[in-house]
Amino acid sequence: MINYIWFFMIGVGIIIAIINGRMEEVSKAIIDSAQSAVTISIGLIGIMTLWLGIMEIANKAGLMALLSRILKPFILKLFPEVPEDHPAIGAIIMNISANMLGLGNAATPFGIKAMEYLQQLNQKDSASNSMCTFLVINTASVQLIPAMMVGIRASLGAKNPADFVPVVLLSSTTTLICGIIAVKFLEKQDIFRQ
Repeated sequence: MINYIWFFMIGVGIIIAIINGRMEEVSKAIIDSAQSAVTISIGLIGIMTLWLGIMEIANKAGLMALLSRILKPFILKLFPEVPEDHPAIGAIIMNISANMLGLGNAATPFGIKAMEYLQQLNQKDSASNSMCTFLVINTASVQLIPAMMVGIRASLGAKNPADFVPVVLLSSTTTLICGIIAVKFLEKQDIFRQ
């Protein structure tokens, strides 16, 4: 569906450019944007390799396991309808741990698996309270080290590419807290009760 939306927006933009006689400017912008995308991508290779290497070392050093042990009591309280020994708990913890370490690519399979496990427990066509709670947590995605953004800022020549990290950590933590409060409040309302 999103492909159709993008195709529609690009098509409308080109048609308007033709009508206004600005097709040359659109062509130049397309070429310049493609050049910038390649330059930024190549610049990201080095910094992403560095950060992914550091994250892999942290993972092998047991940081992921440590985060899992720290998170488990909180996860069990947030998902009371999921049995403690159910594989959904493990997948949720691994997803959150990977996200916190800035390993979005590693977090995605755990997130998909967690939703599959939660759906097995749900047995309905509508999302369960646990699924909604997990979606809120996953969307807030509190990252201790947002490696991708640091990499993008470094490739674009920022003097201090990581200077935004405290603000991002504060805002994503605030978003997480507000989201959890909202989802827990809404699940107690009669209209959303399972």
